[in-house]
Amino acid sequence: MLRHIVMWKLKEHAEGASRAENAQKLKAKLETCRSIVKGQGHFEVGTAQPGFDCTYDVVLVSDFDDPTALKAYQDHPKHLAMKEFIATVREDRQCFNYEV
Repeated sequence: MLRHIVMWKLKEHAEGASRAENAQKLKAKLETCRSIVKGQGHFEVGTAQPGFDCTYDVVLVSDFDDPTALKAYQDHPKHLAMKEFIATVREDRQCFNYEV
């Protein structure tokens, strides 16, 4: 199994919204990508909580049966459409994949 973790640091203001508002929008958009391909398992989206020292604003932790399933997810139209929004609001992105 392959674990796919992505973290986004968002711009203070983008698309007419604050960082916190865009974090919630991104979370909602990511949630629409749950179970969109065969071989996709655990799928969790979190946002930074006030009061904690966080360096990133949104995190995605997801599991895939194999690299083929991850590739299918990354090429899915829902995922590709979401990436357009992310490109306008993100300041930075980190990604990490590893076998579980």
